[in-house]
Amino acid sequence: MSGIKQNQLARYQQIALDIASRIINQEYPIGTKIHARSTIANTYQVSPETARKAIKMLGDLKIVEAKRGSGFYVSSIENAGNFLDQFSNVKTLKDLKNDIQNIMARQAEDYRQLAELMNQFVDQTQRFNSVSPLVPFQYEIGAKSPHLNKSIGELQLWQNTTATIVAVRQGGQLKVSPGPYAVLNAGDTIFFVGAETSLQQVQSFFAG
Repeated sequence: MSGIKQNQLARYQQIALDIASRIINQEYPIGTKIHARSTIANTYQVSPETARKAIKMLGDLKIVEAKRGSGFYVSSIENAGNFLDQFSNVKTLKDLKNDIQNIMARQAEDYRQLAELMNQFVDQTQRFNSVSPLVPFQYEIGAKSPHLNKSIGELQLWQNTTATIVAVRQGGQLKVSPGPYAVLNAGDTIFFVGAETSLQQVQSFFAG
């Protein structure tokens, strides 16, 4: 009975299940006379009609059998077990359905929150781009570049690529705002800002 949520059942079903459980536990062995309806009604604090429905249910399932003029007697432990299993399975299916519905509800809420965050992200990105349309890039100068050992001023990088160098890393040392006289060599990494096409222009420029 522990696997069945009785508050989900009609009262007469609860009583029938309790009696079936007692039969399984050998409290009511085969051949035991089940109490009269009035006694069951008093025991479970229900109306005689509810007690009648419980006994009828057990009789319909052939867990008990009626003997004319004598009452109802336990007739099958196996059927009592099948009865309990049936209700346990029904409970399990209901719980699975409820679990699925709960998961779907949580997923719907997660998707709603994700959509809200995505909208915020897009909005913030658009605001950032409207304030600062420049995109940061970095590029390592190759050894075969035709523009080695030249200063930033000589290269006229902004005029040729629309890129503005903001830092240069040379031999593991980072130089911020290097100025027009800084000389660029093979292996140097330049950090620059520019339009979205600036990286491609810088790559083409240093490749020659």
